[in-house]
Amino acid sequence: MSLIIQIDTAAENASASIAENGVVIAAQYNDAQKDHAAFLQPAIQQLLIQCGKKITDADAVAVTAGPGSYTGLRVGMSGAKGICYALQKPLITLNTLQVLAYSVMMQNNYATDVLLCPMIDARRMEVFTALYNTKLEEQSAPCAMILDDSSYGAFLQHNSIIFCGNGSIKWKNICAHHNAQFEKMGNIPAAVAVLAQKQFELEQFADLAYSEPFYIKGFHDKA
Repeated sequence: MSLIIQIDTAAENASASIAENGVVIAAQYNDAQKDHAAFLQPAIQQLLIQCGKKITDADAVAVTAGPGSYTGLRVGMSGAKGICYALQKPLITLNTLQVLAYSVMMQNNYATDVLLCPMIDARRMEVFTALYNTKLEEQSAPCAMILDDSSYGAFLQHNSIIFCGNGSIKWKNICAHHNAQFEKMGNIPAAVAVLAQKQFELEQFADLAYSEPFYIKGFHDKA
């Protein structure tokens, strides 16, 4: 049995949710990126009341640790670590790109040989991106990429690729390859729940003292 508080403030659309044994039982959402900090703690309190749970009932806290918005990642990580420190509960950190890829997979029935390419807008023509197969095995490591008409050319020659996330919109404007498909949708709490539950069962917990957001780029590199 597990009860996990889930925090995802990595992008413009944030969510706070509670999952029991890998299934979301309550969730709240915020689509005003500048308000993520004000949204988070009241949302968690309301969710606990809604579920008839106490915060001390939580077995762990899961957070999307990046990449994503610098401020959003700080909000999520500080909120998650604060709860974990107070309750002496384990912290689970998730890669935002992997959560995004799995979110799209949960909503669609893709062939097993397609690749998934989550893209998070990093301003101008840059995205945070990675490439996964349908087992969520990394085919191309997370990176900050400046898109041009040759991006992912070698992969597209031999694979159908599902490009997803808010960063894929700018890529769609310059990519005309027949093997490219596009999904705009973002992270869903159900995907966070499944991935967090797997790490919980394997006891793959983050070091609470030293965990930091996965920025990919340093603060001073950001546009």
